[in-house]
Amino acid sequence: MGSIVLDKTDGVATLTVDSPEVKNGLTPQMGRELVAACEEIDADPQIGAAVVRGAGGTFCSGADRRTWNPGADQAADGTFQETGAVYKAFVRVGNLAVPTIAAVRGAAVGAGINLMLATDLRVVATDARLLAGFLRIGLHPGGGFFTIAGRTAGREATAAMGLFSQEVDGRRAAEIGMAWAAVPDADVEDTAHRFAAEPAKDPALAREAVRSFRTELGPPGIGWDAAVEFERATQMWSQRRRNSR
Repeated sequence: MGSIVLDKTDGVATLTVDSPEVKNGLTPQMGRELVAACEEIDADPQIGAAVVRGAGGTFCSGADRRTWNPGADQAADGTFQETGAVYKAFVRVGNLAVPTIAAVRGAAVGAGINLMLATDLRVVATDARLLAGFLRIGLHPGGGFFTIAGRTAGREATAAMGLFSQEVDGRRAAEIGMAWAAVPDADVEDTAHRFAAEPAKDPALAREAVRSFRTELGPPGIGWDAAVEFERATQMWSQRRRNSR
């Protein structure tokens, strides 16, 4: 039911979300695998950068609804822990000891856009579809979306996407600062790996540089960890409310 695949080549780690039958929807188990893969990357001093991608030409469609039950009691211990496993994965990617790049093809929706925004830099296909979409399906945003979107695209774009469910393509994402580059779909992953190859030449320096980068520029407002917890109670309420309609 999906997995996280880790490849390490020439100082670059590639993390692949691999569940193409559901357009790379994330499960709690995949969240735990993503955390474990990040631990492996951090423990390898030969790795100087990481690329996050999705299998089969799409990035991540959000939560895998085969394992998602919004009608369950979201405060029940088991449900709370399962949801938290996905949220912890976003934060863990964001705290990797190396510079990170998302290579975004196809769609990044819901949880998928959070995973994309967890990275330091984004390369997107010009025709990629980027959509938060939480309110559109009757849910409050989760995963610290407002914090991690706001630190890239700013308040206006975060409002448009998070409050008004506006979708942007890759070209627009680059225009508003949500991505560094928008390139043809066939060039996305090569471009991301070409960028990653630069810090990978000197992993020790790359790790020190990215630590300084995040310490000095970190997300605005409340911290990301706090944002995840701040959103959770309201999101659980919205899940229960959605199911009762």
